[in-house]
Amino acid sequence: MAAPRYSSTTLAEDVRSDSTFRIPLIDFAAYKQATSLAEKRCIADDIVNGFKEVGFVYLTGNVIAPETVNSVFQKASIRILKASAEFFQLPEETKARLAWDDPKANRGYVQVGRERVTTSQDAAEIAALRAKAPDTKETMEIGRDNHPNFSNKWPQETEAPEFKETMLHFFQTCHEVHTMVMRSIALGLDLPEDFFDEKIDRQDHNLRLLSYPPIRTSLLLGDDQARAGAHTDYGTLTLLFQDSIGGLEVQNPHTKHYQPASPIPGTIVVNAGDLLARWSNDVFRSTLHRVVAPPAIKVNDTEGMTPARQSIAFFCNPNFDAIIESLPSCTSTSNPSKYPPLTTEQYIVGRLAATYS
Repeated sequence: MAAPRYSSTTLAEDVRSDSTFRIPLIDFAAYKQATSLAEKRCIADDIVNGFKEVGFVYLTGNVIAPETVNSVFQKASIRILKASAEFFQLPEETKARLAWDDPKANRGYVQVGRERVTTSQDAAEIAALRAKAPDTKETMEIGRDNHPNFSNKWPQETEAPEFKETMLHFFQTCHEVHTMVMRSIALGLDLPEDFFDEKIDRQDHNLRLLSYPPIRTSLLLGDDQARAGAHTDYGTLTLLFQDSIGGLEVQNPHTKHYQPASPIPGTIVVNAGDLLARWSNDVFRSTLHRVVAPPAIKVNDTEGMTPARQSIAFFCNPNFDAIIESLPSCTSTSNPSKYPPLTTEQYIVGRLAATYS
């Protein structure tokens, strides 16, 4: 979709048809600038409605200053690496030294083909999918830097000047956005605005830098093959920053067909994850999404080349020891809790262990 569609119909009506499907565009500046709870509640209701009906929203209104995002994607000067793109251009032996090796830590470099995202939680099934159709991407995983048990894996300063400083600043900025959006969700669910604050304050999040290298289109034509397979995210929210290439698709929950979530300059794509769906007793949707090949550049009469793509995903998580159980405003006698309580760590580490085993 080139841009969200505006009409007199409701979002719930629009998403029932592929021809009218839309991801709502919400000006979050209005929430930050609101002077009363009533004003905040108007924006909160829009956000909650988006997560109920689609599972995705676009947030606009300089949620994060453009120069902050640009500093991650682009280099500030010829000599200083400040972008994820430059990290992935480092020598293979440098990146291999930083390899991901522990699902509890969830930090480090993941080479092309090592991951196969899917909805499955069965390690053997995931391994078979990975062998048949691995994701054609590489990633760098970064967690909070003050963790008592786990350390981030950084390239040396001489290899990537200011890389660590830039990413840690961006990590903190994204956590602050997460906190604000979760406050709006609390209001929209008839909870105190600060309900989630102490449940997300340890910053047990994951900043993922993603690089999708150029690939011949013939290699993406196999069964189940994609740049990133259909999956849901694990945590509360995901903040996604896309370049202009595109390729993200969101499943229409009603028709089960995939629809483009095209890049819109100045916005953040935000989607609800599995733990937020569990917390809300499935009031919110943790929607399937995938990354497919954008239009290819023609190489010859029978072959094309899909351009490189860069994106950055900030996976927002509750504190790892937080108990995730259905919220009181999302359950009733006629709608009891669908899920037993569990901790964030139990769910996320279990999913990561199956994915990378």
